[in-house]
Amino acid sequence: MAGNDALLLDEPFGALDSLTRLRMQSWLLQIWQESAASVLFITHDVDEAIRLSDRVYVFTERPATVAVTIDVDLPRPRPYETVLTEAFAALKEIAIRHLHTEEVVPDPERAG
Repeated sequence: MAGNDALLLDEPFGALDSLTRLRMQSWLLQIWQESAASVLFITHDVDEAIRLSDRVYVFTERPATVAVTIDVDLPRPRPYETVLTEAFAALKEIAIRHLHTEEVVPDPERAG
């Protein structure tokens, strides 16, 4: 892979068991570090998003807009133990707060 390549990944590990998922995350981090490619990674797993990313975008429900952008300044490489650090927990709290405090607005097209 050349340094200007891009990887577009939409829930690539979603169907995997947790141990295989962790191995694949580590594999992706290694590939990314070696290739310097840009990676757009879509996931619904908050831990996965923070561990794998330099920047996380949390979206609202439809119509989707960016609720918050979280800059992940955790040092690399990021072994799995990174998820046990206070810095990781602080980033996760920001993401979770935006996911669970969003005001639910009824969809006008579904209103009866």
